[in-house]
Amino acid sequence: MDIRKIYEYALQREYEGKRFFEENAVRLNHAAAQGAFKELAAEEQRHIEFIQGQIEALDKGVEPSSAAIAKELKEGGIFSQRAQTEMLEQTVLEAMVPDLPVLRTAYLIEMDFAKFYESAAKQADGEAKKVLKMLAKWERGHEALFKNMHDKAFEMYTNMPWGG
Repeated sequence: MDIRKIYEYALQREYEGKRFFEENAVRLNHAAAQGAFKELAAEEQRHIEFIQGQIEALDKGVEPSSAAIAKELKEGGIFSQRAQTEMLEQTVLEAMVPDLPVLRTAYLIEMDFAKFYESAAKQADGEAKKVLKMLAKWERGHEALFKNMHDKAFEMYTNMPWGG
């Protein structure tokens, strides 16, 4: 397995994710959802910088390191916990109903990222395996956040009286 190619592919996917979150942040109807997308775009930027660092390390002949991402993972978890408690209030969910397709797409993007990293981790060894597993864990946290947001907003939508 060529870990450099895995990182290069991952880097392109992270850029795509960042662009999705940035573009849709301005299109969402609710300020809290906009804020979540902006924060996710910033987290994707941290993923980009981390992966670029891993590629640079490989270019210098240094083995990839999982230690550098541990702090970032903790911060990502804090964001996800805060988003769960602050953003999933009734009024937020009602306002997010028109944003259901965007929330679903965000969920699918994060799920796809997690699956990619998990699949690559199965083929990797040593520190590269640890790095890929940690990236997958981070993406699984984002996936859970957006699935929860989507599912709760969808439930509100299905229980609304006709006409919204």
